[in-house]
Amino acid sequence: MIWLLLLLFALLVLIRVPIAFALGIACAVAMVFLSDVPLAAIPHKMVNGIDSYIFLAIPLFILAGMLMNAGGITDRLFRFARVLVGSIPGGLGHANIFASMLFSWMSGSAVATAGGLGEIEVKAMKENGYDLPFAASVATIGSILGPIIPPSIPLIIYAAMTEESLGKLFLGGILPGLLIGFSLMVTIYVMARMRGYPRDERASFRIILQAGREALIPILMPVIMLGGIISGVFTPTEAAAVAAAYALVISLFFYRTVSIPELPRIFVKTMVTTAVVTFIISTTAVFSMLLSFEEAGTHIAELVLGLTKSKYLVLLIINILLLVLGAIMEAGVVLILFIPILYPLALSLGIDPIHFGVILCVNLMIGVATPPVGMSLFVMSHISKVKVEVLMWAILPFLIPILICLLIITYVPEISTALPDLLMQS
Repeated sequence: MIWLLLLLFALLVLIRVPIAFALGIACAVAMVFLSDVPLAAIPHKMVNGIDSYIFLAIPLFILAGMLMNAGGITDRLFRFARVLVGSIPGGLGHANIFASMLFSWMSGSAVATAGGLGEIEVKAMKENGYDLPFAASVATIGSILGPIIPPSIPLIIYAAMTEESLGKLFLGGILPGLLIGFSLMVTIYVMARMRGYPRDERASFRIILQAGREALIPILMPVIMLGGIISGVFTPTEAAAVAAAYALVISLFFYRTVSIPELPRIFVKTMVTTAVVTFIISTTAVFSMLLSFEEAGTHIAELVLGLTKSKYLVLLIINILLLVLGAIMEAGVVLILFIPILYPLALSLGIDPIHFGVILCVNLMIGVATPPVGMSLFVMSHISKVKVEVLMWAILPFLIPILICLLIITYVPEISTALPDLLMQS
């Protein structure tokens, strides 16, 4: 049944049937012809598949990111990043990555990071003498930090499907995200030296202090959020509500950059985005149910372990598989489809589940900026007016440091587990 399910799903995707419908139709056909499971189980499982407290965090973090975008918070973050690192060779490129890291603490989505910061960053770099493909490629690659540095929608999905601690997963993404950000800044520095890109004059302490004061209020949001999770004041899901409320208050009352008449539009956009995500999750719940009935995870684990029992080699195979799938499929879909298969395999090899969740997330975020279907590529192509094929070539040099970081994160698990073990021992 599994082969029919996978082949039918692939065929429907190839003829451009939306992912959620392709999954639902493939599952229904497989159940009719090759399973004793009644079709009535489909709506039941679709409802139960999204009936999780953790999933409440998804619309709340999406809302927080949209309020930050609408409230002009991204301008303040970029100005602050620019005065801090703009004097380094390739300064605006560094500011781009640093601002993406700051915004990552608030969005949880690569596309939101690209859309929120991309236009500001590309415009500033173009006006200061950077070539447009380079500017667009830096903004694109910086966006992958959004779901790695917490909050992270992919890690929320992983936590819900595996019942692992979301707080530990959030903490597990911090050091890998910072490592990737640092590696990108090193790459920008080298390219700036080779190509003679400009840099800003060193900002005075007074200017840094002023920019920091303007950005302080939004920067406090992740401090409050993570501080509350670590101290046990609120759960990660409640932290999402705090983040959304905080973004609403500062945009509406403190900066006054969002008016009350604009709120319905923001809320509707949030609901539409949430509906798309949760519809896909609900249909993949049916897919996961069929995989469970067929014991697909056990069979695949036995197959892989029959070839090798080395967890290091298995991790390499998983990385290659996810990099390929992430480049040709939407990241969230790959995550939801393959967690029921790969998670049991990882546990059987003694791989730490927090570490494994971070590996999955990093792999799939590389796909967001990788040809041929990386969503951030298309978002940035639209924003910058750079052709997708030109942007694809421009982004290739940045994939080298990211792949090196992926290997480091994969084979040095302490990078992902040190903070969770230190701050959330229970």
